[in-house]
Amino acid sequence: MKNFRTVELSPIPLYTQVKENLRERILDGSYPAHAKLPAESELSTIFGVSRITVRQALNDLQKEGVIFKIPGKGSFVSKPKAFQQLTQLEGFGEAMTRMGYEIYNQVISHKTIAAPPQVAQQLKLAQGEDVAEIKRVRFLNREPVSLELTYLAPELGERLLREDLASRDIFLILENDFGIALGHADLQIDAILTDDSLALALRVEQGSAALRIERLTHAADGQPLDFEYLYFRGDAFQYRLQIARRN
Repeated sequence: MKNFRTVELSPIPLYTQVKENLRERILDGSYPAHAKLPAESELSTIFGVSRITVRQALNDLQKEGVIFKIPGKGSFVSKPKAFQQLTQLEGFGEAMTRMGYEIYNQVISHKTIAAPPQVAQQLKLAQGEDVAEIKRVRFLNREPVSLELTYLAPELGERLLREDLASRDIFLILENDFGIALGHADLQIDAILTDDSLALALRVEQGSAALRIERLTHAADGQPLDFEYLYFRGDAFQYRLQIARRN
């Protein structure tokens, strides 16, 4: 384990120096996920600062999600969240596999139903018209991270019955196997609290925070192709994007 850097006299507040020093030790693996950090009194001695300064540094790291505290036990390193960049249209498995994660999909159901009103509206179908519904729980390194409800035209759903949905992204199947060029997707993102069924699927407590995405994917010709509800565990996943200011 690398040694801590001694805090020094500078314009940078002492608590910020302590916070960044601890962050470095966490990021370089000196303190892996779920490792316990030294007690406040020990950190106070190590850095030569007051316990109030140490506590402020730890509180900031907790607010940032870098650590979590268990009353009476101390401070522990949080497990890093998986993330997906919103810079291009790609499937979850496609993005995670590229980053070295192990992906597995549990197909809960695959059936034809009467299109619910919002699904019909998004896919430009008549209300009650048949639509294929595919429900999958997606596992990241063998832990459930999302529940996905996918809606497509019935003929596509029928063809997908013969595909390996346990290990492949639907996007890749549509493009590579069916020869359908994808165009763009419209996304809406909000936060919700899990109900009984969602909590059970994601193996979290009812009422836990979750990220909900509604995604409508269009084919290259602009026609709606695939509408999805994506529910991600709030403690395990995040979307990231970079935006630029235009003059």
